Amino acid sequence: MPKLNIGECQSNIFKASRFSVAPMMDWTDRHCRFFHRLISKQALLYTEMVTTGALIHGDRHRFLQFNAVENPLAFQLGGSNPRELASCARMVEDYGYSEVNLNVGCPSDRVQNGRFGACLMAEPELVAECITAMSQAVAIPVTVKSRIGIDERDSYQELAHFIETVASAGCRTFIVHARKAWLSGLSPKQNREVPPLRYEAVYQLKKDFPQLEIIVNGGIASLDQAEEMLKNVDGVMMGREAYHNPYILADVDRRFFGAVSEPLSRQDIVSLLIPYIQEQLKTEARLNSVSRHILGLFHGEPGARGWRRHISENVSRKGADENVIREALKFTTQ
Repeated sequence: MPKLNIGECQSNIFKASRFSVAPMMDWTDRHCRFFHRLISKQALLYTEMVTTGALIHGDRHRFLQFNAVENPLAFQLGGSNPRELASCARMVEDYGYSEVNLNVGCPSDRVQNGRFGACLMAEPELVAECITAMSQAVAIPVTVKSRIGIDERDSYQELAHFIETVASAGCRTFIVHARKAWLSGLSPKQNREVPPLRYEAVYQLKKDFPQLEIIVNGGIASLDQAEEMLKNVDGVMMGREAYHNPYILADVDRRFFGAVSEPLSRQDIVSLLIPYIQEQLKTEARLNSVSRHILGLFHGEPGARGWRRHISENVSRKGADENVIREALKFTTQ
């Protein structure tokens, strides 16, 4: 069985941001990230967004705990109170994260009601205050993930003003989803698909702010596309494609970080995942907590349908354990 080298995961955060996997609610939890780290040792991974209120008033350990092999790992915060964000940033740093990221891109109603996410693009001065407070509280990088605009406020001039204002507070890395967000009238899902992609706006940011690290996000569906984008920006962030077709990450280390070793096979990845599943089942009742993230591992390969079907049909049966995954693997070797 191949061995996972934890030390290989501790790459420099700025190098890691050359290719990253987007924070995705209900998807990029710690089980998903452990799985993704088996496939790529170098890509920068992100947590789901967690609000400042959840950390300050809730079970912070539940939200902050992670496996050391997940590094380099960034924690995404949602909030708009500078003092609370600074406090939470300190928690993030104390837990050993590589970066803390402020969400200025989520358009959901729940997020807007809390006065954070994409609606903050209308308040660049407040975002700057938040960045100042967070940066003064921690030594790790403080970054921002935003859209290119909101509602009718989507001109390049307004975007550039936002970037300039927040950069003046000390932020040096901006991850920009190349779609604007409609704060009403579209669901979060529609906001990821309906507004047109405007990559040229993100590319222009890099030309106008060459001293900043600009990372593009949104609609990136292949490594060829990502590689081409790096001619115009410092980094690329892939979202849904990396989740639904996770083995796409297998060639990331070679293509974006100069790795010379061969990637693990899908079967080897499953072999490494089995002990992790066994360990998690000692504390968690449901196999589905892990297995739901690996359904796409054999995407496009012979036996992929049998793999998905066997897991889906057996994951909830009484006493379901890692053997469900072992049994599903047989469909991929026939």
